[in-house]
Amino acid sequence: MKKIKVGAVIYAPRVTVIWEMIEKYYKDNGLEIEPVFFKDYKLQVDALEKGEIDTAWNSPLAQLDARLRFGGKEKISCMRDTDRDRKTYLVVKKDRFKEISDLKGKTIGFGATDSPQARLIPIYNLHKNGLEFGKDYEEKRFEVGVGLHGDHVGGEKDAMEALLRGDVDASFCLDLNYDAWIKDGTIDENATEVLDKTDYFDHCIFTFNPNVKDEDIKEFTDLMLKMDYNNPEQKEIMDLEGLKLWKEGRMEGFEQITKANEYLDNFIGSFNSGKTV
Repeated sequence: MKKIKVGAVIYAPRVTVIWEMIEKYYKDNGLEIEPVFFKDYKLQVDALEKGEIDTAWNSPLAQLDARLRFGGKEKISCMRDTDRDRKTYLVVKKDRFKEISDLKGKTIGFGATDSPQARLIPIYNLHKNGLEFGKDYEEKRFEVGVGLHGDHVGGEKDAMEALLRGDVDASFCLDLNYDAWIKDGTIDENATEVLDKTDYFDHCIFTFNPNVKDEDIKEFTDLMLKMDYNNPEQKEIMDLEGLKLWKEGRMEGFEQITKANEYLDNFIGSFNSGKTV
């Protein structure tokens, strides 16, 4: 296998540490990769499109961006177990609302503009439940880490804190984040409740430039899939990256972000051109 150049977005300082460890893991097992770091996902997908990197560790929105740019000819690799079958929760104060329609005319808190889990998929979910974007509710965005596609949870957390203060009537957050914030006391489970949940969607995935040979992708993928949580050194990598098992990638989990993009009239194209929706 040739040395695979792997793009990763630095959404937090630990990203470079994780990829140094993954690079060593590959080298120790007879293969070589070269991590290439980017400040945001647009720059990463630009580099993937130009062939400056072979694969990108992509968010759902970045995967969709790559798919649109390559005309559906991109190739995919693996994903984390925690990337599969995620949901976003619509959270409200307890005993205040009975159904989504009760939020008509209310203020709803969202994460950053480009967050798949805390804004884009939630907007599509509201649409499916009869509340139209720009018409039936007031959107209050918490713009933390724009360009990072929601990997920086600051905006999502700010939206939740706004709900707790009473500044918004409802807010969205990823199921894993909600559960973690209940556990650590950020959210009082006696004061809030989940009014609704989005349909399942998948999160991050490795997207390959279609010109990369299938055999090189297979070698890259097979070795990632062999990472073993029972191995102490590999467990450290997996804990930092938030998984216990690497799994084969799949396309069906990106249906929700695709439909959200269509509902918002090609949000990704508008966002990449510098406009916001």
